[in-house]
Amino acid sequence: MSTSSSLHTWFEVKTDSDFSIYNLPFGIYSDAQVKHHVCSAIGDSIIDLFELESADVFDLNRTVFDKNYLNDFIELGKPITHKVRLKLQELLCNANSILKTNANLSKAVFKKQSDVTLLMPIKIGDYTDFYSSIDHATNVGTMFRDPANALLPNWKHLPVGYHGRASSICVSGHSFHRPKGQQKPADAELPVFGPCKLLDFELETAFIIGKSTNMGDTLSTAQADEHIFGMVLFNDWSARDIQTWEYVPLGPFLAKNFASTISPWVVTLEALEPFHVKGYEQHPVLLPYLHYSGEKNIDINLQVAIQPLGAMPSVVCTSNYKYMYYTMEQQLAHHTVNGCNINVGDMMASGTISGPQPNAYGSMLELSWKGTKPLTLADGSERRFINDGDTVIMTGYCERDGKRVGFGSCAATVLPAK
Repeated sequence: MSTSSSLHTWFEVKTDSDFSIYNLPFGIYSDAQVKHHVCSAIGDSIIDLFELESADVFDLNRTVFDKNYLNDFIELGKPITHKVRLKLQELLCNANSILKTNANLSKAVFKKQSDVTLLMPIKIGDYTDFYSSIDHATNVGTMFRDPANALLPNWKHLPVGYHGRASSICVSGHSFHRPKGQQKPADAELPVFGPCKLLDFELETAFIIGKSTNMGDTLSTAQADEHIFGMVLFNDWSARDIQTWEYVPLGPFLAKNFASTISPWVVTLEALEPFHVKGYEQHPVLLPYLHYSGEKNIDINLQVAIQPLGAMPSVVCTSNYKYMYYTMEQQLAHHTVNGCNINVGDMMASGTISGPQPNAYGSMLELSWKGTKPLTLADGSERRFINDGDTVIMTGYCERDGKRVGFGSCAATVLPAK
């Protein structure tokens, strides 16, 4: 069964649901009875794959679905994981399937998403963050350097990236304390220490490695998709005032390692395939190892809302992943060109996703233009950066020809500094 054809499920799914029959992402859940099971999603429900495999529908060792993380399942390889997803589509489209006709099985397999807790889906070994939005890089360069030379000399020749901290990446729904560190106010001679005053979100996505390589191996852009399992939404929280003081000469450190947030559902590359679009023209011409063929950008509608404590959320950003200058395939090819090995579960983030229009800027740094243009929220309050008590909510979905594939929510709340 192919996601390119028109599918009709007997399961009730709202037309605006992120979790249509064309999606079927993978995650990990728990509830009062279950410690951790691999699951998928359809409509407002999760699908417990451990319980479903009690009927031997996938012909797999059932224990692979009784794990803390998706890593063991992903490591089975795309021929297996894709087969599981296609089998789910078949079961959910066939009104005579065991999922429809066996009431006891159905009761064990389907649970409301609102009744379960979605857990961290991946055991992340290594995490890399890229800097691949030309609109974001141009905005930042314009603010902090010469507007006529906003991009650094290397930017249009390679996907700039850095190694980040995996231990502080958390799943949607968490909270964290405002970070502390050194800052150097413009009017001060010496640095000061204290809570970050310029806390920011960064609207990103991230991809999950699904196939390992050995040290010395390199991947071409054509091979990259074999090694990418799927994508999540990603909020790369940033302490701008700490970052400004520390990042020269080696880049961000305490400004980034205190917290990052991901969405709980991993959306497969296969589900995203129908939404590929052409990306930006890349000039000057890149070195051959970064060349690729076909349309590799993805039309993912992205949105960021800020919800103050006790108030309604206000949308502050509407962007799209299609605005990325470098593709995932180029990022992975560059990451491995020197022989760097990758492992199942490694995560690689896109970098802030900004579009060409001000409402598509993917950070408060840009939206408020370094704090000079405050945003007014629905409750009348103003934001230059993120306040204590604010919850930042990121969402994203693809939609074309009656097919919708979404990521759910990527949300976290800022607590006062300890």
